[in-house]
Amino acid sequence: MTIDLCPNCGSSTYIKSGIINNRQRYKCKSCAYFFSVNKVGKKIDDYYVNKALQLYLEGLTYREIERILGISHVSIMNWVKKYNIKRPLGSNYHPTYKILSATELSNYFQNTKNLSGAGVVVTELGDKFMLIKWERFRD
Repeated sequence: MTIDLCPNCGSSTYIKSGIINNRQRYKCKSCAYFFSVNKVGKKIDDYYVNKALQLYLEGLTYREIERILGISHVSIMNWVKKYNIKRPLGSNYHPTYKILSATELSNYFQNTKNLSGAGVVVTELGDKFMLIKWERFRD
């Protein structure tokens, strides 16, 4: 693995500075920061991060999002914490969702019974569309 820049200041001037736990250690000449090469983890595309957070805000559970996107519910929880995402308080609804093709989505909207008395959000999901429908519970 090669190092390009100091993770602290972004400088490209650094020197080797010993080995710690069988990993090469470096020292930045600009800011005197010590760092080592970290294992590169699996990077998930930002598209899926955005979709997961959108679905979370729409009221879906972590496990529901996991089943839809195929991404670990733990990763989704970490993103919610990392980006400090908060759902609105006192939500008195729970969404239902469907995965539809473009033709199925068109047919869904042609039937006015599907639209009355409910909110609908449509989001792209790869080559399909996710329709999230929610109705407020009445007291």
